Amino acid sequence: MSPPARAVARVAAAALLLALLLWWVDPRALWLALRGADPGWLALGLASAVAANAASALRWWALARWLGSTVRAGWALAAYFRGVAINALLPGAVVGGDLYRAQALSRRGLPLLEAGVSVLVDRVGGLCLLVVIGALGAAYGLAQADAVAALLAASGQRAGAVVGPAALAAGAVVALLLPVPLLWAWQRAGSRASTAAATRRRGIAKLVPLVRRPRLLAQYGVQVIASTAVQLLSIGTLACGGAALGVALPYWAWAAAAVPVFLMATLPVSFGGWGTREAAAVLALGAFGVAAPQAVAAAMLYGAAALVQAVAGLALLVGGARE
Repeated sequence: MSPPARAVARVAAAALLLALLLWWVDPRALWLALRGADPGWLALGLASAVAANAASALRWWALARWLGSTVRAGWALAAYFRGVAINALLPGAVVGGDLYRAQALSRRGLPLLEAGVSVLVDRVGGLCLLVVIGALGAAYGLAQADAVAALLAASGQRAGAVVGPAALAAGAVVALLLPVPLLWAWQRAGSRASTAAATRRRGIAKLVPLVRRPRLLAQYGVQVIASTAVQLLSIGTLACGGAALGVALPYWAWAAAAVPVFLMATLPVSFGGWGTREAAAVLALGAFGVAAPQAVAAAMLYGAAALVQAVAGLALLVGGARE
C-alpha cells in the first residue's frame, strides 16, 4: 500500500472508530454532556495543556543541548508547537510531529543520529514516566480503603481482584530507579571501549560518543523532573475536562486512567489520536464508574485542547516553512 493510501486508511479507520463510539454512547447524551461543560474548567484545562506542551518543549530542548545542539529555547518552543500542529492535523498520531522535530533539529546542525535520539528518548521517556505516575497514583488510591471500596462498588468490581498497593508502588519505584545503575554501567563501559573495538561494530561506534557524554545521570534526572511536570499537567488537562462535565474523581484516579488513554492516543493508527483515545477512555474511566458518554466527552475535550494549540502551531508551521 502506498503512503497516501495508508494515510487515507488511517483517517478512515479513525473516523469509523469514532463514529461507532458516538453511536454506541448515544450522540444525544454526548451532546448534552458537552453542551453543559463548565467554561471555567475548560479554560483551566486549556491552560494546563499549553503548559504541558511548553514544558515538553523545554524538556526536549534540554536533551538536545546535552547532545550537542546550540538551538535556543525559543526555537525549540516554536518547533515543538509546529510538531503539535502536525500531530493534531495529519494522520499518524505523534509520528509525524516527532519526525518533523528530528529533521528540524538536524537542519540546525545537530547530526541526524543525535537529533533522532533526542526525539526518541524525549517521547519514550515521557511515556515511561506516565506509567510510573499512573502506577503510583493507583497505589495511593488502593491504599485508601474507603475510596477504593466506593469506586469498586460504582464499577461493580470485587476488591479481591485488586493488586496490592505496596507491590504496585514498589514496581513503579524500581522502574524509575533501575535506569540509574544501567546508565552508570553503560557510561563506564563506553568510556573503556577502544575506538578500534567500536569500529568493528558500526552501531556501537555511533553510540559510543553519546555514552561518553558527561553528566549522563544528571541529564537523566533532568528528564525525570521535566517529564513528571509534563505528565502531571497533562493529567490535569484530562481531569479538568472531566470536572467540566461534572465527573468527580480524585486526582489519583485520573492519573491511573490517563495511562491507557494517553498511550492509545500515541498509536500511529489514528488521526491525531481521535478514536483510539476515546475508546480507551470508555474502558479506563468506566472502571471508576464513569458513564460512557462522559468518558468519551472528557477524552474529546482533551483532544480539543490539542486542536486549539494546533491552530497556533499551524501559524508557526507556515511561518517557518521558509527556514
